[in-house]
Amino acid sequence: MFSHIMIGANDLNRAKTFYDATLGALGVPPGRFDGNRVFYITPTGIFSVSLPINGEPATPANGGTVGFAAATPELANAWHAAGLAHGGSDCEDPPGVREGSAGKLYLAYLRDPDGNKLCALHRM
Repeated sequence: MFSHIMIGANDLNRAKTFYDATLGALGVPPGRFDGNRVFYITPTGIFSVSLPINGEPATPANGGTVGFAAATPELANAWHAAGLAHGGSDCEDPPGVREGSAGKLYLAYLRDPDGNKLCALHRM
């Protein structure tokens, strides 16, 4: 359904450090700079962090969440720990199992250094 997801950042070096650590915990190779953007390219899609083109400060989407697939709950926990160690902050409940209309999920939530809400999700 999606070809890519791009979010804004105010400091690309800081964002790259954060996303290299968190996505690296999920097995994604380090991002590559391309001008005012950093790209994380995988066989299943592209995630990118960009300085805003309009020159205004990057702000997080109100109500938005970017979810990353985790192959196991342990990888979701490693993603969460890497995020906290690299400038991210906790949000939502602690990592754990939640049940709902989508079934049983293991979820871990963070905010990146720019305030973007992120989730590592493992479908159980």
